[in-house]
Amino acid sequence: MNQDTTKIKAAIIGFGRMGQMYGEEMAKSGRWDVAYVCDPSAYAHEAARKMFPQAQVITDEDIIFNDESVRVVALCALADSRKEQIAKAVRSHKNIIAEKPVADTIEHEWEVVDLVKDSGVFATVNLYLRNAWYHQTMKQFIEEGEIGELAIIRICHMTPGLAPGEGHEYEGPAFHDCGMHYVDIARWYAGSEYKTRHAQGLRMWNYKDPWWLQCHGTFENGVVYDITQGFVYGQLSQQQTHNAYTDIIGTKGIVRMTHDFKTATVDLHGIHRTLRIEKPFGGKNLDKLCDRMADSVLSGRRDMRMPRMRDSVIASQFAWDCLADARMHDLPAIGDLQTLEEIKERRRHMTNGYGLLKHNKE
Repeated sequence: MNQDTTKIKAAIIGFGRMGQMYGEEMAKSGRWDVAYVCDPSAYAHEAARKMFPQAQVITDEDIIFNDESVRVVALCALADSRKEQIAKAVRSHKNIIAEKPVADTIEHEWEVVDLVKDSGVFATVNLYLRNAWYHQTMKQFIEEGEIGELAIIRICHMTPGLAPGEGHEYEGPAFHDCGMHYVDIARWYAGSEYKTRHAQGLRMWNYKDPWWLQCHGTFENGVVYDITQGFVYGQLSQQQTHNAYTDIIGTKGIVRMTHDFKTATVDLHGIHRTLRIEKPFGGKNLDKLCDRMADSVLSGRRDMRMPRMRDSVIASQFAWDCLADARMHDLPAIGDLQTLEEIKERRRHMTNGYGLLKHNKE
């Protein structure tokens, strides 16, 4: 039987927001044969059949793991399902693209690292900021020596975003669910491991967990960082906005980035060059992650730009540690639960906003 070796047979498990985003990128690239979509939801089945009429739309994931011809699985269901799915993928020798976190508890996440270690499969996780053109551009400028020695990394990401209690329970409070991306990218820039930290949180609207957190400290190589993240930025403002930047300071120059989720602007102030670059923001950059996995599978050599499971777990561990550290200090509560209910009621009816869940659009 003649086999089409130009396309990689794949399956998507979990076809909600992220699963559909993977599906769209795989369909556009022309490099993938999405043979299965697995999800318990009838709404997801309808979306899958529209996107992939040729695929088997199923509810039993074991059908995928028992099909020897499937070479890559994209794991996009909830975090509590991922450890078992990764174990099945390793046993059936399927390459893995996983959403973060890679399991529902930090203990299970470290077990996942052991599962994939020396398994012979390519396993990566969607730490999407590493694939962003703006971070790639700034890191190259730094590596060229244009800002001297890297000294200070400042990252801020505040949006109205996901309100407490709306979902993502297994992904934890905002600084873990979203903030671990910024924990990871700071470590990626520093090229070093975290050494010290001090975290301050705020229980906005009297919610049980801090929904805003700022941490600062040092890396082992002496680089200093501060990271601010919160889904608290004008939740009930008439016209919503956000504040997002990366500001990196060297001994001789600086690089910085801001974005509005449509356009990213990079300012490079080096000793030899001064540049301002504006390009489309690029979203989750899943096209790059999928392409790098495809290249790895077809060549038999891992693309070293793909994040490893260990990178995700280090970021997850540090985010949880910061949340625990914040609880050891003064953790004020400002606002009340009635305001939080007003926020969630507004978001239930919004069609254009930050971090809206799927049920808002159905």
